[in-house]
Amino acid sequence: MTNVITPAEESFKDKDDAKRSLVTLAIMLSAIMVLLDMTIANVALPHMMGALGVTSEQVTWVLTSYSMAEAIFIPLASFLALKIGVRKLLLISVSGFIITSALCGQADSLAEMVTFRIMQGAFGASVIPLSQSIMIQIYPPEQRGKAMALFSVGILLGPILGPTLGGIITQNMDWRWIFYVNLPVGLICLSLIFFYVKIENKGPTKIDWPIIIGMAIGIGLLQMVLDQGNEKGWFSSNLILFSSIISAIAIAYFVHRSFKIKGDIAPIWLLKDRNLAISCLVMGGFAMGMFGITQLQPMMLEQLLNYPVDTTGLAMAPRGLTSAIVLIMLAGYMDRLNAKVLIVIGLLFNAYGTYLMMKYSLNIDMFWILLPSIIQGAGMGLVFSPLSQLAYSTLSKQDAVSGAVVFNLCRTIGGSFGISIVNTYFSRMEQKEWNSLGGDLTLSNPVLQQAAHSQSHQVTDPSFLVQIQALLHQQSTMMAFVSTFGFILASYLLLIPFIALFKKKQQITNKHYNS
Repeated sequence: MTNVITPAEESFKDKDDAKRSLVTLAIMLSAIMVLLDMTIANVALPHMMGALGVTSEQVTWVLTSYSMAEAIFIPLASFLALKIGVRKLLLISVSGFIITSALCGQADSLAEMVTFRIMQGAFGASVIPLSQSIMIQIYPPEQRGKAMALFSVGILLGPILGPTLGGIITQNMDWRWIFYVNLPVGLICLSLIFFYVKIENKGPTKIDWPIIIGMAIGIGLLQMVLDQGNEKGWFSSNLILFSSIISAIAIAYFVHRSFKIKGDIAPIWLLKDRNLAISCLVMGGFAMGMFGITQLQPMMLEQLLNYPVDTTGLAMAPRGLTSAIVLIMLAGYMDRLNAKVLIVIGLLFNAYGTYLMMKYSLNIDMFWILLPSIIQGAGMGLVFSPLSQLAYSTLSKQDAVSGAVVFNLCRTIGGSFGISIVNTYFSRMEQKEWNSLGGDLTLSNPVLQQAAHSQSHQVTDPSFLVQIQALLHQQSTMMAFVSTFGFILASYLLLIPFIALFKKKQQITNKHYNS
């Protein structure tokens, strides 16, 4: 695989910091805009149900359709970039994202919404790997750590602040504005990209339909299984069972073919590079925990502790803001610090923040919600940036787009696995805790009799039984949250040994695999 480096890209070797800053701003805004839409719709789903006339089960396709399309089209980014050029592909992607966002905002039925969300995810899929590859190319090797620190600000702020912005908009405006807000932001991004991003990197490539079909079926069905599996009872559902089998066969085929032909579509073959492979593994595992927590915490705050939607959104904000502050503070020093040490410290920060969440009870106040989030936010910043830096350290600039495609595909699928696994584990633990606590609540239980007597009730009084049932639900649900936080804590700690597998600095070479 050969890329053509354009004169515009070479111009960034000069000390044109102002131009580089404008390009950085353009792609960071674009990345934040696209990543916000991964989570911004979560809190608005109940409001969409009435407007679209659908059930709670049906409305989840608003989220599933977007994530499926994104996962399918991310692997095509490297092929499309070679075919039409990085700049043109980025302009098309952002333009399409703006238009489909407006269409999502005016959708009047579930069919329309799902169709437009698929289109929105398809257009937005290329933005993240293209943006990351541009950052790698416009900054010299000695500033690559700084580049990844700045880019990680957008990667972390987008999905984490999605529920915050979505909650504020939904509470104070119409839910349709969670899509319309992309229009002014998108137009600013489009203008900056048009005037300042000049990288093309066109090169010879050819389409491979077998790998496209295998990838689309495999990744698309996998994403659907992960999104819908817990709700449908996993393999007790024929849909989930057959989709899983077909997905596994299709993924095995396209991975085999990718290593065989070493093409530009779904370039999984780049995982022969050890640093990229370990980075993808750690990123996938870390995304499982991060997205799992960001999925669980709003559920706990709204459904168990009865927080309003906008308050829940604000409570989620410190995690992303702390990440941004840490990254901005360390950006100038990132290339002089040991990346592996930073990742380990970041994982330990996340583990400690999650450990504090295991101390939760029904009586926690806002301080104990914010403190773990701040600690985790600091840890996320320390993981994302140096991990991205190590991922590309042994790849040439020509492989920047392909490497970014693989890395971001692992991040996306890892997040989907995380949400699915965490939701399933939580559901199982909730049922287990309910059975465990409820098993002792017999009519002859002296503690239960004493509680009824203290309220001048008989144990068999319906009003007292309703009260006990509500208390049982609250306690078993909180214990399930605590157990699931412990599960996530263990996943963070299990990632630490993998950091030792990265190549040492003196071993790093500027490799380039040719097809």
